[in-house]
Order: sequence, then C-alpha cells, then structure tokens
Amino acid sequence: MDSLGLDENGAPVIVEYKRATDAGVIHQGLFYLAWLMDHKAEFQRLVRDRLGSEAAGQILWSNPRVICVAGDFTRYDVHALREHRRSIDLVRYRLHGDDHIALETVASVAGHAGASRRRRGAGAAAAAPRRAAGGAMADLSAAVGEVLLGLGGDVAAVRRKQYTAYRRLRNFVCVPPARQDKLLAYVRVHPGEVDLVPGFTRDVTGLGHHGTGDLEVQLRSERDLKRKAVKLGLLGWWQGVI
Repeated sequence: MDSLGLDENGAPVIVEYKRATDAGVIHQGLFYLAWLMDHKAEFQRLVRDRLGSEAAGQILWSNPRVICVAGDFTRYDVHALREHRRSIDLVRYRLHGDDHIALETVASVAGHAGASRRRRGAGAAAAAPRRAAGGAMADLSAAVGEVLLGLGGDVAAVRRKQYTAYRRLRNFVCVPPARQDKLLAYVRVHPGEVDLVPGFTRDVTGLGHHGTGDLEVQLRSERDLKRKAVKLGLLGWWQGVI
C-alpha cells in the first residue's frame, strides 16, 4: 500500500499513486482494501500505537475508502468504478512548475454501507441527518439532507453517532443531531469570509464541537435555508473543498 490512514470521520483510507495512466490501479486498491478488511485487528493496533486508544475505538469500519491518484484515467476506469460497491475516488494530478500540484476529482462513488447517495422520495429523507423525535426539526433535518445531497452525484453522507458528514473527498458540512429548537451545521469555510449574524452564524474556531468546520450555522426552520449566508456557505463555497 502506498498510503494507509484514517479520514476525518475515522474511516480507513487506502491511497494508491500512479505516475501516469494505469489500468490496474482500481483493482490494486480494491485488493489492498480486501486485505485490510481481513486484518482489522492489525490495523486497529497500528492506530492505537500511532493515534491512541480513543481513535482506535472509533474506527468507522462500515465505510472504508480507496483513493486512486494518477496522471490520468480512461473511460473504462470510470465505468469500472461504478460497478463496485465500495467508496472509491479517482483523482487526477497536474504539476505546475516545480512547486505546485493541482488535484481534480475525475469520478467518485460512495460506498453502499455507511455512506448514502442521493435517492428519490423516501430514500432522500433516509440519507438525512439522524432525525429528531418528530415535528418541525425532523422535517428540517430531512430538508437539509436533501439540499446537501443534491449538490452533486459525488456527494456522500457519512453517518456517525455524533454527526452526519457531507463530503466529496473531504467533509464540507457536518450536521449533529437536531436539538429541540434548532439544527446546527458546521461549514468548512473561513468565518472571516462571512458577515456573521448573531443568533444565526458564529465563528467556532478553536471551540469544541462534533464534526469539522469553523463556521456554525443555526437553522430553526426551512426558511433559514433560503437565507444568503446559507446559500453561500452550503451551496457555493463547498465547491472549493477537494
């Protein structure tokens, strides 16, 4: 394996690198993933030794990932990707001079276990954050999930006990379970780029909270989804997150 680690949600990640186009990169990554799933105890010991017992106890085995990085991919690679049930990302790199590298997601498939893709009707609601006991907050949770999954076919919802993360290669929004009176969303965007509104948006840089993102957005009704800060934060800036 070229690289082995955990993503920000605690899911095991295997990264394979190829200098140019390589028809076997997906199958190689899946071979390593099968090996990893057969050797969970060894990986857990490695995580415990490197990151501590708490990280080892929170590994998200339901959603392991493979990221293939190469100079390019063929249309056959993209087709083969969609035939698998695992979470796989194809990422193309480009060198710009001696000091810069650009990464572009060519294709992405969310695994069927632990991560949800957009569906119609009841399926979309099932992919939303863990729903409140009922009523307005349950409807709001479902609406937020529908909006975020609707941002693109490469968006996945990864559910953890403490939050639901919406990601491409990385999280761009994390949504904890709804409270009785509001739903919080943590957006991966610099709070300095936003005109903060008391009671609606807050800079939580350095403050403890579940999930990733330094801009806290407080939603109390579906009307809040139409407010300018939400449209910019949830529907715009996420596109710059790899």
